[in-house]
Amino acid sequence: TVNSQQLTIMLEVSNLNVYYGESHILRGVDLSVSAGQMVCLIGRNGVGKTTMLKTLMGLLQPRSGTISFEGESIVSKLTHQRAKMGIGYVPQGREIIPQLTVKENLLLGLEAKPTKTKNPEVSGEIFELFPVLKTMLDRLGGDLSGGQQQQLAIARALMGDPKLLILDEPTEGIQPSIILDIEAAVRRVVATRGISVLLVEQHLHFVRQADWYYAMQKGGIVASGSTSELSDEVIQRFLAV
Repeated sequence: TVNSQQLTIMLEVSNLNVYYGESHILRGVDLSVSAGQMVCLIGRNGVGKTTMLKTLMGLLQPRSGTISFEGESIVSKLTHQRAKMGIGYVPQGREIIPQLTVKENLLLGLEAKPTKTKNPEVSGEIFELFPVLKTMLDRLGGDLSGGQQQQLAIARALMGDPKLLILDEPTEGIQPSIILDIEAAVRRVVATRGISVLLVEQHLHFVRQADWYYAMQKGGIVASGSTSELSDEVIQRFLAV
């Protein structure tokens, strides 16, 4: 039932403050993601969304505040330790390795698993989610289109069997048809694997796929709620540039 699911909080962020030098970027952020829930963080460029995700991954250190994952504080954990705990991350700009083949990029995703795999293979589920990758296993990552690279980056994160998948603007600069493919794949892993997703996104159709939203302005959360109640007026305020 929905109620029992809502009780299991996968990620909880409380009163998070992050600075770049002396600039106060994130101001007292509170945010949570429940198990099996898709949560979208919206806001205009420059309000601190990417900073938030980097802090969750340990790439930036907060000045104060708490981050807990499955009830355990992770503020002092290193990035690779967070990955092994089950947090998958697809940064803005994808960051696949262009000189490696698609298959090599995918197998790198296994590094996030707590235990080593003896004979690593790409799971069939990955090809069900992203059929285009199956035909491109021997192609270099750098030769793929932007949309294909994005699918590869998400697939690589899924190879590590994350409990929480963090996506930073997965549809940025991608043609509409592939945006729909990516949306469908993300919704499907939430439905079939019960993965939680935290997503930064500007593309409205994708935002509406999420269960819950947080709106950010000037480094703070200024609104939140069910995406089913996301009015055009709220969207204009937080997304229209």
